[in-house]
Amino acid sequence: MSEQYLSVGQVNNYIKNIFEAEVMLQNICVFGEVSSYKISNNIAYFNLTDETGLLPCVLFNASRFDTPNIGDVILAVGSVSYYAKGGKLSFNANHIAPYGKGLLYEKFLKLKNELEAKGYFDSSRKKPLPERVKRIGVVTSSTGAVIQDIINVTTRRNRTVDIVLYPVKVQGIGAELDIANGINFFSEYDKVDVVIVARGGGSMEDLQPFNTEIVATATYNCKKPIVSAVGHETDFTIIDFVSDLRAPTPSAAAECVVNNLSDDYNLVEGYFDFCYDKLQQKIKSVKQNLEVASNSIYYNAKNKLIKNCNVLESLILTLNHLINLKQTNIENYLNLLTNKLNSLNPKYPLEKGYVKVEFNGKVIKSNKDVKENNLYDLIFIDGKSKVLGVKK
Repeated sequence: MSEQYLSVGQVNNYIKNIFEAEVMLQNICVFGEVSSYKISNNIAYFNLTDETGLLPCVLFNASRFDTPNIGDVILAVGSVSYYAKGGKLSFNANHIAPYGKGLLYEKFLKLKNELEAKGYFDSSRKKPLPERVKRIGVVTSSTGAVIQDIINVTTRRNRTVDIVLYPVKVQGIGAELDIANGINFFSEYDKVDVVIVARGGGSMEDLQPFNTEIVATATYNCKKPIVSAVGHETDFTIIDFVSDLRAPTPSAAAECVVNNLSDDYNLVEGYFDFCYDKLQQKIKSVKQNLEVASNSIYYNAKNKLIKNCNVLESLILTLNHLINLKQTNIENYLNLLTNKLNSLNPKYPLEKGYVKVEFNGKVIKSNKDVKENNLYDLIFIDGKSKVLGVKK
């Protein structure tokens, strides 16, 4: 059996010819909900969706038309085209016009109003972010740029912060259950301080898992502060209203959550400088107070000493006076005693010329006691003499 091989280019060109030859796909009007819209070099790239599918579209000279909002339903006039070189199908529109709001957007608004009525968005229940985060729980896909952006920003700002990833599907069937399970896990996981729920940009249907009640309820009941970072800055999802803080991008979420280590260093350095200045001021104040106290003590001591010296001099004068007075009194008393003693001294009369008369050692005090022919002793101050008694 012979085999015929076709190149990729041949197959793509064949498909392209089929689309271009199909009249039903040329110059037709399509309506659908705008789920993404981006302009580059005046060319708009957008997706139209409904409940059954998605159609990628291209609009040249986009500045001629008003830019639709995400969720708007528009009419697009153009033809289906197949880009053979890139192997991509698109609807090349040459005109767009507003048609109304789409079903996905209506479902979004309905759920938003229901949850708001239940108090899911109340600011009073929102938890503040910790001042210092040691470990972050991240609910996102394990592949792609989102987790890498969060890791890069976190590492750049503070290399001491750990990241715990709960990998989930972020779009497609079952993604909302994955996301809710990740939030519930971190709600009970004591080793994280804050949770980031993140994914990159996408169409409204890509972000649909974050517009579900199961994810909103898990976010509402989470015991940890939650930062939502879903889509681009212009994208808003239900989880953004329920979460404690909404960040425009995953990188911005990491910026909000992780304190900058260099700021901490600067803060510590500022505290050190502040404390050093305060200490210097305190030392200066203490030195001044010590000088004042020292001078005060010196002058008080000096005045006290002078006062005490004056008191002491007065006491010395008084004491000298009392001593002199006492001395005079004692001298007078001694003189009195001396005189008295002198008067009692048996030799004292002798010194005045009196004579003591004795006979056989007995003092003769009266003339009556003198006997004739008795030999009496005459005692002078400087010796004795004998005398014969004569009676007259």
